[in-house]
Amino acid sequence: MKALARSLAAATLMLGASAPAHAAITFTVNLTMGQEATSVPPTTSIGDPRPIPFGTATFTINDAMTQMAFAATIFNIDITGTQTPDANDNLVAAHIHVGTAPAATFPVRWGFFGTPDNDNNPDQLVVTPFATGVGGTFSSIWDLPEGNAGTTFATNLPDILAGRAYINFHTVQNGGGEIRGNFAGAIPEPSSWAMMLLGFGFVGASLRFARKRVPALAG
Repeated sequence: MKALARSLAAATLMLGASAPAHAAITFTVNLTMGQEATSVPPTTSIGDPRPIPFGTATFTINDAMTQMAFAATIFNIDITGTQTPDANDNLVAAHIHVGTAPAATFPVRWGFFGTPDNDNNPDQLVVTPFATGVGGTFSSIWDLPEGNAGTTFATNLPDILAGRAYINFHTVQNGGGEIRGNFAGAIPEPSSWAMMLLGFGFVGASLRFARKRVPALAG
């Protein structure tokens, strides 16, 4: 019994030592037109309907809470200006917006495509157009000192964690934003939670096993 207790204590210490002070946080958002406050139905320059744009984006805030990496894939937005013959679907800018209180729109806090460009310390944007079709992928990292309008990642982090942020992509037709992915409602996935739950499960199972092996005392 004492040996089991020592083993449990050692396992608990190992789990505690291996867990970082902060766990990396990962979450995914869906980008849709319905989340945009000002977008109008997508049409070509002569009024013909064009395909509905959409996409997904995944964000990971590192253990030290000093940067946020993202990867996004968007469809039916022309990211080169040559994927379709019409200009209405041309991408003109892409940003992450952050606010301090719930609202329909938030100010730009980190631009990574077009203007403003705050991905500059260093610039890590990678844009890969689809080989066929319309759209492509984007990836970069919002680093600690980067930010728009005198802000930094550090000053925006509390509101990002509170869900008061979104990523959006702006086109010629929808200059105010064509598709958006709101952070509110996204479920963070801290990497250490699984280890913590695994550890608690191991300790609980071991204690149940120990109780079963202890013989009942005579009354």
